[in-house]
Amino acid sequence: MSANRNLKQVKIATSTPAWAPPMSRVGGGPMKALRGLEQPSENEALAAARVMVKKEEEENNRGFTVDIKSFLKPGEKSYTQRCRLFVGNLPTDITEEDFKRLFERYGEPSEVFINRDRGFGFIRLESRTLAEIAKAELDGTILKSRPLRIRFATHGAALTVKNLSPVVSNELLEQAFSQFGPVERAVVVVDDRGRATGKGFVEFAAKPPARKALERCGDGAFLLTTTPRPVLVEPMEQFDNEDGLPEKLMQKTQQYHKEREQPPRFAQPGTFEFEYASRWKALDEMEKQQREQVDRNIREAKEKLEAEMEAARHEHQLMLMRQDLMRRQEELRRLEELRNQELQKRKQIQLRHEEEHRRREEEMMRQREQEELRRQQEGFKANFMDTREQEMRMGDMGPRGALNMGDAFSPAPAGNQGPPPPPPMMSMNMNNRGTMPGPAMGPGPSLGPEGATNIGTPMMPDNGTVVMYHKHLFFSLKHSKSI
Repeated sequence: MSANRNLKQVKIATSTPAWAPPMSRVGGGPMKALRGLEQPSENEALAAARVMVKKEEEENNRGFTVDIKSFLKPGEKSYTQRCRLFVGNLPTDITEEDFKRLFERYGEPSEVFINRDRGFGFIRLESRTLAEIAKAELDGTILKSRPLRIRFATHGAALTVKNLSPVVSNELLEQAFSQFGPVERAVVVVDDRGRATGKGFVEFAAKPPARKALERCGDGAFLLTTTPRPVLVEPMEQFDNEDGLPEKLMQKTQQYHKEREQPPRFAQPGTFEFEYASRWKALDEMEKQQREQVDRNIREAKEKLEAEMEAARHEHQLMLMRQDLMRRQEELRRLEELRNQELQKRKQIQLRHEEEHRRREEEMMRQREQEELRRQQEGFKANFMDTREQEMRMGDMGPRGALNMGDAFSPAPAGNQGPPPPPPMMSMNMNNRGTMPGPAMGPGPSLGPEGATNIGTPMMPDNGTVVMYHKHLFFSLKHSKSI
């Protein structure tokens, strides 16, 4: 019916005149149809037949002047396995050009195969609709005295998928199986209410991807959703539910004639036929009950497995949450340790900086003290040299007799007087360069026989620096006296 509707829409139906009888598809034609009519003469009949055939061909050619893309449904792929036709009962001398010319009105074919020895071939058209039109038009037509037999070719790359989840759609099924190879069509089978039956089928573009999917899904567990429910894949059983088995294709064997002796009828109760027919029905009923029991057991087992799976999944999720919590705690602990280590490193760096700063300050203080001490020593040497020169000048200016060095700035009295009491010694403070009183050191030693000399009193220069006598000074004084 769908093919006939398509024929009406594209205006490719064969039109016949109102006065002409129906044409026979097997041996008929315009010439044979006109033989049964009463015509004035044979020449006029032949001329009318030629005109009618020419008009029919023109109408047929005009009927197929349509856009081939209009035959593609939304989302339908072109040149798929579903568009492949089997053509049987071909003449043995047919060529590939003749075979293509037979289908040239139905678009450009993509695959042409002919087996001349066995008299069959395959051809693939652009869309399923065009293939249906070609099948409806050419099936049973005569080609070189042979009626053609056209059927849809079996799909060798189709798989049946079972145990599908109710949430699996056609798109998800196609997406899941696309990893094995190009998918031409994927369909989830539903019931009359549109509810998923848990079954579907996938049609690949070639056989190798189908074999790969069959092996992979058989060896492993292929999951389509979150639920760990693997799909079951097996080769798809091919059924011809469109054409079936027509009478003309039946083989007329001896068994055929024997079984066809009796027409269709109801068996009468109490007869031989009724008894064994009842036994056949009882066997079928037992099979039905056993299948129902098996289905019931399987359904209960599935429900039990789903309940256990749900509980196990809940427990598994809790375990994953605990593991994630422990992992987060471990991560926090590790981050805390890293933070403490970073703080410890910063503290150590700060302590090192403080220690280095303290050492620099101590070094600067030490350098400052050394510089101060060096300056004090240089000042002391300069004062000592000045005092020595002054002492030497004063020694040269004094009398050659008795020499009194008790006071460096007052000359000794004339005459032979006794030694004066020794003045108190003055001590030297190097820090403040001042003088401090000290204990008496006693009378100084005598410098010569001519008089007693008192050197107990130190000589105080004008700048207030205490100068101690040196052995060179003593030597110079003694030398000057002897002179």
